[in-house]
Amino acid sequence: MSRPTDIRPISAEVYFLPIQARMPLKFGPETTTEVTCARVRLTVEDAKGRRAEGWGETPLSVQWVWPSSIGYEERHQAVKSLCLRIAEAWGASHFQGGHPMEVGHQFLELLLPKITERFNARERAGSEPVPLLGALVASSPFDLALHDAFGVLHAVPTFETYNDQYMTHDLGRYLEPAPEFAGRFPEEFLVRPRPDSIAAWHLVGGKDPIDPWDLTGTEPNDGYPVLLRDWIGRDGLKCLKIKLRGDDLDWDYDRLLKVGRIAVEDSVDWLTADFNCTVGEPGYVNTILDRLRDEHPRLYGMLLYVEQPFPYDLEAHRIDVHSVSARKPLFMDESAHDWRFVRLGRELGWSGVALKTCKTLTGALLSLCWARAHGMTIMVQDLSNPMLAQVPHVQLAAHSGTIMGVESNGMQFYPAASIPESAVHPGLYRRSEGRLNLSTVHGPGLGYRIDEIVRDLPERAFP
Repeated sequence: MSRPTDIRPISAEVYFLPIQARMPLKFGPETTTEVTCARVRLTVEDAKGRRAEGWGETPLSVQWVWPSSIGYEERHQAVKSLCLRIAEAWGASHFQGGHPMEVGHQFLELLLPKITERFNARERAGSEPVPLLGALVASSPFDLALHDAFGVLHAVPTFETYNDQYMTHDLGRYLEPAPEFAGRFPEEFLVRPRPDSIAAWHLVGGKDPIDPWDLTGTEPNDGYPVLLRDWIGRDGLKCLKIKLRGDDLDWDYDRLLKVGRIAVEDSVDWLTADFNCTVGEPGYVNTILDRLRDEHPRLYGMLLYVEQPFPYDLEAHRIDVHSVSARKPLFMDESAHDWRFVRLGRELGWSGVALKTCKTLTGALLSLCWARAHGMTIMVQDLSNPMLAQVPHVQLAAHSGTIMGVESNGMQFYPAASIPESAVHPGLYRRSEGRLNLSTVHGPGLGYRIDEIVRDLPERAFP
């Protein structure tokens, strides 16, 4: 350890929290009706032997991280098992000490690839391997807990530690071209002071009922809205994200018009379209955009950006997308595994990057720094984060200076799951006047105020 503030992890605990969705969420070819959240408690130690605990949580959204024709439950169990193999590594005490950016980067670069490769060779032998995105999501709650524990140990908000007071190495250690980042730290690219209020995007899923005649009678009667207009009215929504199919141009265009009509009538300001990697070539998106521009110019003007139409494996699908980004800002999401993929995306014509804490906070911050240094626009997107996962998600967005607010839809699909956390942070789990309020998020670490949250955890899955 080279600084008295440096830490190293010494043990990890894992809890799996299953949640049922009140409404199905369709994106791309798959539909989500349930999710397992992995919650991690990580213990760290400094050179003086002082210890602290940090917490992290991520939904293991299998359909998003691992689209495949093999069954959901097989993929679900594989990602959970990989999470447990990762837990063993975090408790093995073979890390060099450092700031969470340094320890987290060490894990991402040196350990996670080996763990995933070994897992796929042994436990997935002869079967479809867990992809990189699945490994990142399984790893992310440990990384979040690491960042939280550092702040807790030193009694300081974690987002105030991304500077040379706490970090031994500047960004030139992690990013290329290294000379461009020499002497620069993540703090330079973060918004400070953090705003306490941020615009919230509502997700219009592919199966969400739009008009009363869309109702089937099977919708939940649980006190929460079902129809889009009711959500807009209750939460004062100003931003709508529309999930599209990407393989049915007429359906996609009609869906944009249906949602757009309601948006105009109910004074919504912004729309965005998300194709979830299902489009094969730019002409599909360009046709929709050009038709919208010519036939419905107001809706075209309300469309703030387009999200991830093309396959997320950029290396295998090096599609030149300049023609799309010339029409509207084009944001990477699933493709943005790390800053190297962001760099490749920029070369191919992507103009922005959507960050997610579920790909690790360490990785999200490095991608943020590289993208902002190279003129790319930032967004922070949801993984339908409930419970504890919502706190660092909104924290990252508030510190990132996004193009417009943050996507937040956990309250649409499993609001009851977050009741214990909402008792401490009500403004994070209920949108009001189209915004989230994070003024309750303060104190050391990531600001969970974990001791005030009354939640009974299930039996430990590890150790």
